[in-house]
Amino acid sequence: MSEGTETPNAPSPTAPGQVEIRRALLSVSDKTGIVEFARGLADLGVEIVSTGGTAGALADAGIPHRSITDFTGFPEIMDGRVKTLHPKLYAGLLAVRDDESHLAAAQDAEVEMVDLVCVNLYPFEQTVARRGVADSEVIENIDIGGPTMIRAAAKNFAFAAPVVSPEAYDAILDELRDSGRKLSLTTRESLAAEAFAYTARYDTAIARWFAEKRGDDFPQLFVRAFEKVTDLSYGENPHQRAAYYAQVGSPTHLLSNVRQLGGKPLSFNNLLDLNGARLLVREYGAPACVIVKHNNPCGVATSDTPLDAYQRAFECDPMSAFGGIVCLNRPVDAPLAEALVRQFIEVLFAPGYSDEALEILSVKQNMRVLQDDENLPLHLAEPDLKQVVGGLLVQDRDLDTQERAEMTVATRREPTDREWSELLFAWRVCKHVRSNAIVLARDNASVGIGAGQMSRVDSVRIAVEKAREGSVTGAVLASDAFFPFADGPEPAIAAGVTAIIQPGGSIRDDEVIAAADAAGVAMVFTSRRHFKH
Repeated sequence: MSEGTETPNAPSPTAPGQVEIRRALLSVSDKTGIVEFARGLADLGVEIVSTGGTAGALADAGIPHRSITDFTGFPEIMDGRVKTLHPKLYAGLLAVRDDESHLAAAQDAEVEMVDLVCVNLYPFEQTVARRGVADSEVIENIDIGGPTMIRAAAKNFAFAAPVVSPEAYDAILDELRDSGRKLSLTTRESLAAEAFAYTARYDTAIARWFAEKRGDDFPQLFVRAFEKVTDLSYGENPHQRAAYYAQVGSPTHLLSNVRQLGGKPLSFNNLLDLNGARLLVREYGAPACVIVKHNNPCGVATSDTPLDAYQRAFECDPMSAFGGIVCLNRPVDAPLAEALVRQFIEVLFAPGYSDEALEILSVKQNMRVLQDDENLPLHLAEPDLKQVVGGLLVQDRDLDTQERAEMTVATRREPTDREWSELLFAWRVCKHVRSNAIVLARDNASVGIGAGQMSRVDSVRIAVEKAREGSVTGAVLASDAFFPFADGPEPAIAAGVTAIIQPGGSIRDDEVIAAADAAGVAMVFTSRRHFKH
């Protein structure tokens, strides 16, 4: 103990939630607001104990405090690796203040009670995110004492308060001023919940780093943390509550560096459809437009200009495009904006807008206009997750982009160069359509899409029916899985399809190939399917 400090008297029993904040320990990596918070505590007569760099910041600001060495009687050693790991501190945090035996033990061991800890942790996530960082530096940024202090105070929240967020400082000071240095049980429990979530996130990031370092893509314990970005007005239906969360540690996410320039707040369904549209539009380097409705593309096209790409994507299925998501990979200019405002669009997503385009688009007050300012590509290294009752299905993402050389021509006639181009275009679209999926395409634009049917024959029939009159003639067809019978592609062949791309692998492939040969249709096998459920 410091010179002149007496052995503490036995503290009086105190009911949960009635502990006055008389002593606080401050030890933070993120110094945001800490000087102001410490000054507010000192003005209330709270004794401050501090460590390392935090103590230095308080000293520079002229705020009185005790060192952790003075408090524990043990020096900070090993370059700061050991400074708060001491039983005197943890006894002061974990004592149950209405338990006479705890209070007697504290007196016998000369324990001073700690009523509040303000701690945030070494910047592990920020360190890992830096390029070229050495493993040794990452490991040095694994905090040990910090999480231990937070968890101790959070466990004993009825008598000790954990504070982990600078955003909470002002509210805590206000409550302490208004209530005679006390924090209500409601506040304490809320702080404890936030504290355990904070340390869980931290440990998750560490566990993930070790798993990735070992190349363990499917570890025995799959741990991820997600942080709320925004509440949503409702879920898929108005009676369902909803929010959007971003994965902790991911360099990008669906809305990272996305600015909303106009329109209503984004909904759950908007985000679900936007995700599908963004994943599909990234398949193409040329100016491209994707229109998504109910989580299925209903129009896709590439062209020399974004205006032409939009017009041709819209022509695929104008009825379904009504109220859809329009996603472009090129900026929107005035002529394109003029075309867009003629339709009802829920969400418009593009990498930029001219001033004239924004003025034109402003007449659609409810249309959600989003600008993509993200410089990094979408982070797709993470596995694809699908939640089921009480569990999680985890798989590799379907990022396959097969090239022509990897495919096999199964029919007597080989596709022409034009047909090859169309087949590869349609094949990329097909893997983003819900199974069973059929895509009809011509001139690098979809002309008919059949999605989500239990029967592949029905998907072919729907795709043909969706196509404009005569647009199937000379088109190609892509199927996300093999045709089990020869009657599968027949409606499309009869309507004028000249080439087909499909995985192959049916026990009746010979019959399907024979039907294509009889019609003079070229057929390509990819040996890889693209189911999307």
